[in-house]
Amino acid sequence: EVQLVESGGDMVQAGGSLRLSCAASGFTFDDRAIGWFRQAPGKEREGVSRINNSDGRTYYADSVKGRFTISSDNAKNTVYLQMNSLKPEDTAVYYCAANDPFIFSDYDPLDIYGMHYWGKGTLVTVSS
Repeated sequence: EVQLVESGGDMVQAGGSLRLSCAASGFTFDDRAIGWFRQAPGKEREGVSRINNSDGRTYYADSVKGRFTISSDNAKNTVYLQMNSLKPEDTAVYYCAANDPFIFSDYDPLDIYGMHYWGKGTLVTVSS
C-alpha cells in the first residue's frame, strides 16, 4: 500500500523558516517523482515544487523560487521542502504527492493531474 505522510507544518511569523518532510512507503522510491502542492482556503490546489528521484531534476513554482528548496533522501525514502523567507501568502495545507511511473503523463511537472498518490497534508500558517 502506497503511503505518503507529511510532517513539519506549524505556525510561524513572516520571514521565518520551516522544513516539511514527506515519508514515503509502499513503492520503489528511486523511480518516482515526488512533489509538494498546497491549497489555501478558498483556492485551488497548486504545485509548489517537485523532484524526480530518477535524475534529480527539480521544479519550482515562480512564487517560491529562491525561497524554497526541495531535496530527497533516498536512503530514508523521504523528501523535504525547506521553506525560507515565508510570507503570509504561503499559508496553506501542504500536500505531498507521488506519481506512478507506469502511467503515461504529459502534464506539466507541477500539475496536480500528473500525480497519482497523495498524503493527507500538513498545515502551514504564516502570520504577518
